[in-house]
Amino acid sequence: MKSSVTACPLDCYDACGIIYDENRLKPFKNGHTNGFLCPHLNHYEKFERILKPRYKGKEITMQEALVKLKELFASELKSDILHYRGSGNFALMQEVTDHFFANLGATLTNGSLCDGAGEAGIIQGRGSNKNMPLSEIAKSDVIIFWGRNPHTTSSHILPLLKDKTIIVIDPVRTKIAKMADLHVQIKPHTDIYLALLLARFVYINDSLNEEFIEKYASEFEEYYELTQGVRIKATLENIGVTLGDIGDILHFTIDKKVAIVCGVGIQKYRDGADVMRSIDAFAVSLGFFGKEGCGVAYLGNSKEAITSPFLTKAKRVSKVNTDFDEFETVFIQGANPLAQMPDSLRVKNALEKTQNVVYFGLYENETSQMADLVIPAKTFLEKDDIRTSYSHNGLMVMNKQIESDIGISEYDLAAYLCEEFQIELQSEQEYLQHFKNFGVKKINGCFEVEEREEIPYKKGFDTSDSEFVFLEEFETQQSESEDELNLITPKSHTSLNSQFHREKYVYLSSSHGYKDGEHIEISSENGSVVLEVKNDERLRNDTVLIYSGTPGVNNLTSSKHSYEGKNAVFQENKVKIAKK
Repeated sequence: MKSSVTACPLDCYDACGIIYDENRLKPFKNGHTNGFLCPHLNHYEKFERILKPRYKGKEITMQEALVKLKELFASELKSDILHYRGSGNFALMQEVTDHFFANLGATLTNGSLCDGAGEAGIIQGRGSNKNMPLSEIAKSDVIIFWGRNPHTTSSHILPLLKDKTIIVIDPVRTKIAKMADLHVQIKPHTDIYLALLLARFVYINDSLNEEFIEKYASEFEEYYELTQGVRIKATLENIGVTLGDIGDILHFTIDKKVAIVCGVGIQKYRDGADVMRSIDAFAVSLGFFGKEGCGVAYLGNSKEAITSPFLTKAKRVSKVNTDFDEFETVFIQGANPLAQMPDSLRVKNALEKTQNVVYFGLYENETSQMADLVIPAKTFLEKDDIRTSYSHNGLMVMNKQIESDIGISEYDLAAYLCEEFQIELQSEQEYLQHFKNFGVKKINGCFEVEEREEIPYKKGFDTSDSEFVFLEEFETQQSESEDELNLITPKSHTSLNSQFHREKYVYLSSSHGYKDGEHIEISSENGSVVLEVKNDERLRNDTVLIYSGTPGVNNLTSSKHSYEGKNAVFQENKVKIAKK
C-alpha cells in the first residue's frame, strides 16, 4: 500500500502529522511537529478496542444496534434525550452528531472539563483567544513554562528550546524544571499572587514598556494600585517564592523576546480565569504581545477563523455537573464521564438511575461497561476527517488509510439517523470540502488556516478600543488547616485522560512518613479513594499528586464551576491523607 499523510486525532497540544506506511505510523518530517511522534501515537495500535456492538451485555450486529438506537430515540420525548460528546477524538467531523441531535430536539452540553476558565480569562483581557503558534515560540530568547510540562503534554516544543533561557514556574520539579536556568517551585493555586507581584515589580523597577502601555494598556496605573493590595513579605512566604526569584525572572525577561507557555493546571480552580488574566497582565507590562517571538501561549481556539457547516443550536446543560438522571436516554460519544467528570460518586449514582445509556467510542472503560447499548467507532485510519490545532495554525487533512468492518464513523451514524428521522444532511465530501476551503498551502507543503495571524495582536487587542482590559479585583484565598494538602491532577506521560495506560498511585513527599507500596486513604469533602503510595521528592511537602485518569481520583473533586468559563475545578478541593 502506498504511504499517505494523515494526522493524529487525539486531544492534545501537538496535533502530529503522520505518514501511514505499510501498517505503520511514522512521523511526517515536513509538518508542524518536527518529525517525531509522541508515546501515545507510537503505541496507538497496541490498545485493545471495542470490536462489536452489544445490547444488555449481548453481542449484536451493527444493523441491529442502529435499529435499537432508532427505536430508543423514536420512543422518547426528544427533550428526554441527552447527547454528551467528549473530545477524545478531536477532528472537525465529530460535530456531525451534534447536527443530528440538535435538529432532533435533544439536549446537548456546554462548558469544559479542561481549559474553559483560562480561555475565559484570556478573552476578558484580550477580547479573543488567539494563541502564540509554535513558529513564533521558536523565535523567542526566553521561554517561561508556567504550569506546563512539555515532556508529557507537548513534546514537540522540545527541539525549539536549544540555546534559549528556560524558566519554569511549577509546584513539581519536572524534567523540564531540572533542565531550566531557573525553577520557581510555587505553592499550588498561588500563581495569581506571583503574577501580580511580577507586574508590580516591573513598575517599581521602572521597566514598563512605556510605548506599548500608552498605546494598548493605558489603564495599567489602576492595575498597579490593585497589585499594591498584595502584602509582599507575607505573600512570598505563603507561596514559596523569594524576592530573589522575582528579581531573577525580571533579569532574564526584560528587553528579551519572551514566550510564556501556560498549562491548564494553573486554572483548574474557581478563579482560574483571573489567574490566566493576571499572567497576561504581566506580559502586557513588558510589551510581550504583537511582536515577533513574544506572547502568551495557552490553548488557542482551534476553530479560530473557521465556521461550522453544522446546525447545532439546541438547549444545553453543563458538561461539568450534568444531571444524567433527568433524561430517559443518554448518548455518550467519545467520553468516559464515570472517570473524567468531577465528583464521580454523584455521576455514577445519576447514570445508574438513567433508563437508557448508550456508549459510542473506541475503547472499553467504566462508562462502556455500564452502558445498555455499546456501539464501536471507527479509528482515525478508517475514515475521512480533518483537524486543526490549539498550538499551531495547521489545517490537517486526515484521509482514510484502511478499510475495516469494525465500527461505524460519526458521519455514517449521523447519516443513518438523519435519514430515519428526516433531518437534512449534506454529503460527507461536501462537509470535508467546506473545512478544506479555510486552508492555504504553505511552502513546506502543509496547509494552514488562512485567516489566522502569524503574530497575534500585532495591531492591538480585539477589544472595543484595542486596549488590554485589566483585572479590577481578585479573590483572596482562604487559609487552610495544617492537615489539609493541595491536590494536583496533571496529565500522565502514559495516558491521555482516561485513555491508554492509566496510573494507579498517589504521589507525595517522603516527609509524610509513608513507605512505597503502602495503601492510604485520600479524602476530601466530596469523597475518598484508597491508592498505593509512591514517594516523590519532586513534590512540595504540602502537595499530593494524583494523575488525571487514575481510577477514583475524581471521587475527590468538586462539580462546582469556575466563576468564569463554566469549567471544571478539579484542583479546588483540599485533601487529607490517612493510613488505611
